[in-house]
Amino acid sequence: MLKSLVEAAIKQRLVVCVLAVVLFFFGLRAATKLSVDAFPDVTNVQVQIATEATGRSPEEVERFVTVPVEMAMTGLPGLEEMRSLNKAGLSLITLVFTDATDVYFARQLVMERLIEVAGRMPEGVTPVLGPVSTGLGEVYQYTLDRADDGKRALTTEELSERRIAQDWVVRPLLRSIPGVAEINSQGGFVRQYQVLVNPDRMRHYQVTLQQVYQSLARNNANSGGGVLPHYAEQYLIRGVGLARGVEDIGSIVLKEVSGTPVYVRDVANVTIGHEVRQGALVKNGETESVGGIVMMMRGGNAKEVVSRVKARVAEINERGMLPGKLQIVPYYDRSELVDSALWTVTKVLLEGVVLVVIVLFLFLGDVRSSVIVLATLVLTPLMTFMVMNQVGLSANLMSLGGLAIAIGLMVDGSVVVVENAFERLGHRDTSGMTKTEILVKAVQEVATPVIVGVGIIILVFLPLMTLTGMEGKMFAPLAFTISIALAISLFLSLTLSPVLSSYLLKGGAEHDTWLIAFMKRHYLRMLHWALDNSRKTVIGAVVAFMATVAIVPLLGTSFIPEMKEGSIVPALDRVPNISLEESVKLEMEANKLVLSVPGVKSVVSGVGRGESPADPQGQNESTPIASLKDRDEWPDGWTQDDIANAIRDKLKAIPGVQIVMAQPISDRVDEMVSGVRSDVAVKVFGDDLDKLRDLAGEIARVAGGIKGSQDIRIERISGQQYLSIEIDRQAIARYGLNASDIHDIIEIAIGGKRATDIFEGERRFAAAVRLPEEFRDNVQAIRQLLVATPNGAQVPLQSVAKIEVTDGPAQISREMAKRRVVVMINVKDRDLGGFVAELQQAAQSKVKLPEGYYLEWGGQFQNMERAMGHLKIIVPVTIAAIFFLLFLLFNSVRFATLIITVLPFASIGGIIGLFVTGE
Repeated sequence: MLKSLVEAAIKQRLVVCVLAVVLFFFGLRAATKLSVDAFPDVTNVQVQIATEATGRSPEEVERFVTVPVEMAMTGLPGLEEMRSLNKAGLSLITLVFTDATDVYFARQLVMERLIEVAGRMPEGVTPVLGPVSTGLGEVYQYTLDRADDGKRALTTEELSERRIAQDWVVRPLLRSIPGVAEINSQGGFVRQYQVLVNPDRMRHYQVTLQQVYQSLARNNANSGGGVLPHYAEQYLIRGVGLARGVEDIGSIVLKEVSGTPVYVRDVANVTIGHEVRQGALVKNGETESVGGIVMMMRGGNAKEVVSRVKARVAEINERGMLPGKLQIVPYYDRSELVDSALWTVTKVLLEGVVLVVIVLFLFLGDVRSSVIVLATLVLTPLMTFMVMNQVGLSANLMSLGGLAIAIGLMVDGSVVVVENAFERLGHRDTSGMTKTEILVKAVQEVATPVIVGVGIIILVFLPLMTLTGMEGKMFAPLAFTISIALAISLFLSLTLSPVLSSYLLKGGAEHDTWLIAFMKRHYLRMLHWALDNSRKTVIGAVVAFMATVAIVPLLGTSFIPEMKEGSIVPALDRVPNISLEESVKLEMEANKLVLSVPGVKSVVSGVGRGESPADPQGQNESTPIASLKDRDEWPDGWTQDDIANAIRDKLKAIPGVQIVMAQPISDRVDEMVSGVRSDVAVKVFGDDLDKLRDLAGEIARVAGGIKGSQDIRIERISGQQYLSIEIDRQAIARYGLNASDIHDIIEIAIGGKRATDIFEGERRFAAAVRLPEEFRDNVQAIRQLLVATPNGAQVPLQSVAKIEVTDGPAQISREMAKRRVVVMINVKDRDLGGFVAELQQAAQSKVKLPEGYYLEWGGQFQNMERAMGHLKIIVPVTIAAIFFLLFLLFNSVRFATLIITVLPFASIGGIIGLFVTGE
C-alpha cells in the first residue's frame, strides 16, 4: 500500500504539485478564518438562573426562591454541579453540565423546569436565564465621556442623562452586533417618575397609599376597539390614555368629594428622580461615570467580535449619534491582548522556521534538499489551520504554541526521506534502476521507522489529549495541534517530498558536511569510550538519574502557568453593611492609590452590581481594572508582578478591606469554573451560619501560618444589619387591619413600588409611589409613619409592629443544595501542591469539625488533583502503547525493553532545566 502511494504520487507528480499549491492558498484562507482569542476558553458548560426578589433578605431569598428552584433542577440530564448565591433581593443559581452537553439544549431543559416551578414563586418574582456567555465573554468595556469632562465630578443629572444614552442608544446598537450576547450597563442613575405622597395631605383627603398606587396603574393605558366600517373603508378604533409625563400623572383622579375631584397632585409631589441604584462606576478616582461591558456569545471569535464592536463604536463617535457630544471611550479591549498573544506566537514560529532552515542547510549541505524539506515546513502549518477550522479549534497561545513546539518535529520525516533519496540517487549509475524506482525504494527503506517515530511522538501527547475539565480545555488544543501537524507532515514526507525529489534532486557522492563530520568525530570518540567503559557509563547514568530524582521535590508542583494579561484587577471587599455612597467614596481614594503606582495608566472600578441580574456583586465589593502603560514606561527591571505587589502594598493602607489581586480573564474564569476567585478554596459545609463563620475563621488563621499564603479572605456571610418590622397580629386585629396593609407601608411608602411605566417615545421609565425622604430617612421617622385603619383613624406603625435593628446574614452560599462558606487563599512563591498538602495536615490537626460539618478543597488545586489522578492512569497506558509500537517495529521484546529502559534517563535534562530556570 505504501509503495503504491509513493509510486502514484511520483507518476502523477504534476497533479501533486498543483494540489500542493492549491492547498497552500486554501491554507492561507483558513488562517484568516480561524476563531482567534488569547487563551482557550476553559469555562464549563453552565446555565445561570438569576432571580430578583426586591426587598427580601438572603434567608427569605433562599427559602422562597432558591430552594424551590434547586429542587426543580435536581435530576437534569448531564447536571454535574449546582451552586447558588443568595443576597438581599437576589438569587443566582449556577448549573454546571458535562462538557458533552449542548449549552442550548441545557438552557431548554432549564426553561422547562422553570415553567414548572413558576407557580411556587412569590408574587412579582420571575427567574430569568443569564446570557449565553463564558468567563472569556467580557471582551470590551467602555465609558461615556465628553471632551470637556476634565477632572471635575459629574452631577447626578449628568450621570442620569448619560445612563439614558447608554441604555437607549449605545446598548441597542452594540447588542445588535453578531456575536454579542449582552451589554451590561454600569453606573449612573436610572430615571424614574416619582409620586412622593404627603401623609398629612393624604390624611386630609382621606386617601390611602393603595388608592394612589392603584389609580396610577389603572390610568395609564391605551386600548383597542376593533374596527369601524366607513363606506368602502374602515377605521381602526383606539383609546389613548397613556400618561405623557409629570403633568398627566398629577392630573389622575383619586376620588371625588362632594362633586370635586381629588387629584394625585393634591396629595403628592410628582417629580422626576432616579431608581434606588445598586452599583456605580468610578473612573480614575475623580468622578463617577457611566459605561458598559460587551459580553461575547459563547464560542465566538474574540478578535472578530471586538473588531465589529470597534467599528460600530467608531461609527457612533464619528456620526455624533450620542447627545451632548458624548463619546464612547474604551478602557478594556480584548483585541490588544489577542494581538499581543498572536504576535508572540507568530514571532516564535518565524524564528523557529528560520532556525530550522539554517540547521537544515548546515546539516544537509545541499540547497535543493533544503528547499524540499522547507516545502513541507511551509505547507504543514497551513494545512493544520484547515483542519483546525473543520474541527473547531481556535487559534490561541496554546494551539499556536503547539505549532511552535512542533516546528522541528515537522521536518523529521522529510529530512530522513530526502537524505536517503539523495544518497541513493548518488549510486544511480551502478544500480540500473530508474529514478522513480530509486525514489520508491528510498522511501520504502525509511518509511516504517519514520511512521513509528511519528506515531510514538503523537502517543506522547495522548495524556494531554485525554485530560478533562479546565485542564483539558487548556492543554488539549496544544496536544491536538501538534498531533495534527505531525500527521500532516508525515503524509507530506511520504508524498510531496518524493515528488519534489524527482524534480530537484540530482544525487551526489556520499559525504558529510563539515558540521556533521565535526560532530561525528567527537561523538564517535565519546561512543568508543562509553563502550569501552560500560560499567562506568551505566553507573554514571544511574547516579545522574538518582540525583535528578532528589531534585524533583524541590521543583514543587503547579497547575496552569499564569498568563500575563497586561491589566490588573485589585478586587476590594469591604464590610457588608456599608452604603453604596460610602463605598463609592472609598473607591475614589483606592483609585488614587492605584494610580500613584508607577506603570499604571488608568483605573476604572465597577462598584456593586451592573444592570445584568447575573452580576451578583454587592455594594461592598469592587472590581477595578488597572490598565498598564507600555513596558518602556515601567520602572527599570519591573515586571507585572512588581506592579501588582506595589498596588497591593498601597491598598493595604485602607482599613477593613480584603484585597485579592487578579487579572480580568483569570478573575472571571476562576469565578465561573469553581465559583471562587482564588488558587485554593477551603469549603466548609454545614447548616448553621454562625458555626460556619467560626470554622472558616479558624481555617483562615491556620492558613495564615503556612508559608506562601497571601490574600486570605473569608466569604462574608455576616455583618449585614436589618431594620426589622415584625407585624403584631393581635394589634392589627384590634384595629381591623390585615398584614397586607402593613406590607403596603413597607413596600410602597418606604421602599417605593413601581406602579406603571411612562413612555417617552421609544423609551420607558418606571413610575413609583413612595414617601418623601424626610418621612423615611431614619428609624424614628419610620416608627412614626401613620397607618390608616378601616374606620378612618391613623395609628403609628410602631403600635402595630415591633421595629428594631437586627444583625443578619449578608449572603448565603449553597453548593449541591447544602449551605457552605469558603476560605479563599492565593499562593505566592511556593508550589500549589506542597502548600495544600501542608494546609490539609494543619487543618486536620487544629480544626475540630462538629458532627454534620465537613470540608472540601477547591479552586485551582481541585483541578490539579483531578489532572494528576488522571495522568497516573493514562501515562502508564501511553508507555505500554509505545512499547507495543516498538515491538511491532523490531519484532523483539528485548529491543523494545531496551529502548523503554532508556526513557527515564531522558528526563534528566528536563528536570535539571526546570531546576536551573526556577520553574
